[in-house]
Order: sequence, then structure tokens, then C-alpha cells
Amino acid sequence: MPATATAHAGPRIGGLTPFTSIDYPGKLSAVVYLLGCPWRCAYCHNQHLQARDAPAGPAWPALKTWLRGRRGLLDAVVFSGGEPTLDAALGPAMDEVRELGFATGLHSAGMYPRRLRAVLSRTDWVGLDVKAPLDDDALHERITGVAGGIDAVRESLRAVREAGIAHEVRTTAHSSLLDDAALLRLAGSVASLGIQRYALQLARATGTTAPRALNYPARSTVARLRTMFAHFTLRAD
Repeated sequence: MPATATAHAGPRIGGLTPFTSIDYPGKLSAVVYLLGCPWRCAYCHNQHLQARDAPAGPAWPALKTWLRGRRGLLDAVVFSGGEPTLDAALGPAMDEVRELGFATGLHSAGMYPRRLRAVLSRTDWVGLDVKAPLDDDALHERITGVAGGIDAVRESLRAVREAGIAHEVRTTAHSSLLDDAALLRLAGSVASLGIQRYALQLARATGTTAPRALNYPARSTVARLRTMFAHFTLRAD
């Protein structure tokens, strides 16, 4: 199969979570994981989805048939990854999901702002992952293993805000890569843009390059984060 799927073939799927209440806040959802991501975050728990040519999961036509049977049981379908905006068939797939009566959610790390802009009109909610302070190129490169990515994240954040759709900024944090001071700098750089919803997701303790420190983040850091946003969520495994 070619590296970029066509609209006819549907997106290249790596997996499916059939039911979740946390991946689209306030809605019962299924999560469709698309293959491919150029970043190599050390704490990534979806490393099996990074390669675009990794073994695929269910084919899109079969998944659509399954979704038809979930109407009335699920509220939304969330496209995640990997990095879903990498797949050229994402937009048409979102259209088909909406035709079935579902809301559409999107998880993105913001690495492809032009591709993100192209699907925002088909998206009802976005969870945008910000991995480092918006002015710290070096730290973002250390976390993702790729230079220059923070510029794309800033542009993607701007695109989501300008689109006027519901969104949440989230950070997956590992103590070996993002200490409390850097975490507060990151949150401050996001809060200064007027972001109202922010979620801190602690990296899973397994499958990473280093064990997560105990008592991370500090209670004082969490307390400070709660004062910075109208809606703050802490998610831990």
C-alpha cells in the first residue's frame, strides 16, 4: 500500500478503542488510531503506531460498518495516532463519520499546521498536544527528537483558536524531560494565549526510557496549574 492512503481506500488504521469516556470530554466515543508519526518522544506509549508501513488494523470499510451499528450508543469518533493529520484520507473519513451522525474529535501534536487547518471545518473538538514551552525550541527538540517542531505547534495552536471550535490543550509530561519549572513555563506560555482548558497527562510508568520520579509533579505545581486555567484536569495512570 502506498505511504499516503487515498480517500477511496480510507485512512490507514493501526487500532481501535471501541468505547471511552475520556478521549473526547463529555462524550462517549470510539477512538480510531491512524498510523504514522515522524516524532520519537521517549515516553510515547503508542510506538507501534509510529511507522507508516506498520501492520494495519481494521480496514476503513469494515470499521464504517461497525460504526453504523454503534449509532445511538456512541456520541463521537475521535481520530488519534500516531499523528492523524499525516494521513491524506483523514478529511474524507471525518466527513463519512459525520454523515453517520457522530461528532468528530481529533488528537494532534500540531506538527502539520496546514493539514490541520484543512480538516478543522470537519472537526467538532480538538485535543492539541503541546510538549514544551512555546518559546523553547531546544527542549521541544529534546523531547521529540526532531528540530524545528515548536514553530509548527505554535501555528497549529493559532489555527485551532482562530477556527473557534471547542478544544483542549494537553501536555504529556515525564519527569526526566519536563521538570516542574519547565512544566510551569509551558503552562504559562499556553495560558498567556487565553487557553481555558488544559490537561496534564502523566506519562505512563512503563515503556519509557527512564522511570518517572515519585511525587511528580509537586503538589505546589499542580496547585499553581489549577489557578492558571478555568478548566484544569490531571490525568494519571
